[in-house]
Amino acid sequence: MTTFVDRVVLHVAAGDGGDGCASIHREKFKPLGGPDGGNGGRGGDVVLVVDPGVTTLLDYHHSPHRRAASGKAGQGSNRSGADGADIELRVPDGTSVTTVDGQFVTDLLGPGTRFVLAQGGRGGLGNAALASTRRKAPGFALLGEPGESLSVVLELKSVADVALVGYPSAGKSSLIAAMSAARPKIADYPFTTLVPNLGVVQAGDVRFTIADVPGLIPGASQGKGLGLEFLRHVERCSVLVHVLDCATLEPGRDPISDLDVIESELASYGGLEDRPRIVALNKVDIPEGRDLAELVRPDLEARGLRVLEVSAVSHDGLRALGFALAELVTAARAAAPAPEPERIVLRPAAVGESGFTVTKEQTDEGVAYVVRGEKPRRWVRQTDFSNPEAVGYLADRLARLGIEEQLFKLGAQEGDTVIIAGRVTPAAPDGLGDDAVVFDWEPTIAAGAELLHGRRGTDLRLEGR
Repeated sequence: MTTFVDRVVLHVAAGDGGDGCASIHREKFKPLGGPDGGNGGRGGDVVLVVDPGVTTLLDYHHSPHRRAASGKAGQGSNRSGADGADIELRVPDGTSVTTVDGQFVTDLLGPGTRFVLAQGGRGGLGNAALASTRRKAPGFALLGEPGESLSVVLELKSVADVALVGYPSAGKSSLIAAMSAARPKIADYPFTTLVPNLGVVQAGDVRFTIADVPGLIPGASQGKGLGLEFLRHVERCSVLVHVLDCATLEPGRDPISDLDVIESELASYGGLEDRPRIVALNKVDIPEGRDLAELVRPDLEARGLRVLEVSAVSHDGLRALGFALAELVTAARAAAPAPEPERIVLRPAAVGESGFTVTKEQTDEGVAYVVRGEKPRRWVRQTDFSNPEAVGYLADRLARLGIEEQLFKLGAQEGDTVIIAGRVTPAAPDGLGDDAVVFDWEPTIAAGAELLHGRRGTDLRLEGR
């Protein structure tokens, strides 16, 4: 059974907004009660929350589909529908969120950090909210907006100060068990460690976390062994410790060649060139291991590396290793930029910005005029096309926004194809997916009459009769 998962594909869907209600107040002795339909409730959001008590993404490995509650529909007597409940997904500290095609979304660092992954749809307005002096008793209401739905990749990258890297069975888990209270599984066969282990080390006044990266062998950065799955846990570590086995019985291996292989894999993975290194020559409690450590130490120091001889069994050199790591961790923390408080950024629309665009494009069905913009797209989603009055209300809104004027300027004629683009997705980057609305344009009489092309004093609409 899988006990540790650090990468999952999560499919989330926010709640849909509730539909508005079209209702007329009916009461004895009040023949003109007027509209009293309530608004629909807002759909619930999908929120990621960092929880220190969560250490794995196992829950989302077994249940990758999550959906928030939808809002309730409005009712008569001006009763609004209830909002849908948000759903909070608990994730470990250090979780990185990307799209399925690899685009970065956010990094979740620090307990309590929240990120709204998918927003719930807005509730539709009831006919009471749509009433005006010109439309005193609307016979329609707006539909609720559908909530956002998307698929993302969650990757857990351990948040540790020090990373232990080395060949399988080099003694990394034994070092963590000897230096901290962590108790990982330890055995005398390769790939004993199948998950990253974390431990807390106290060296004087400095406390830091240490983690091992299992399964690094030649070709790990290309997917061999377990290295490709766990190399991501090195990214956030500020110090690297090469644990070199000085008592290995495998032919063709020695501490120098092991170091070269691991450094080659780290270079192939990339992004770790600036991390300070320390070399820990492990298993010096064995006489042959101590002799080999003394033999290779001058060569390693000639490369500019700090070398310590340690033993997880006899605890030789562990105190010195702890203080050396504490010194590097303290320097890394001091060099790190101070965290700035998150600022609330307001991005108001620019003055004169219409909020939509109209372009003349060549589609599979021929030439069409494509309208793009958040407002037209949202209004189309909220329209009940089975209600002629609701369709007329949509036409009035689009005309007031200035879309008809733009169509006239581009030379659109009655009967031309107009497309209101939908949501941009990887399958439909231009917004012309299944949710796009296609119709034949019929200009209203009130809008754009002055823009009809023709001689002054004439009207093309009358000449055609």
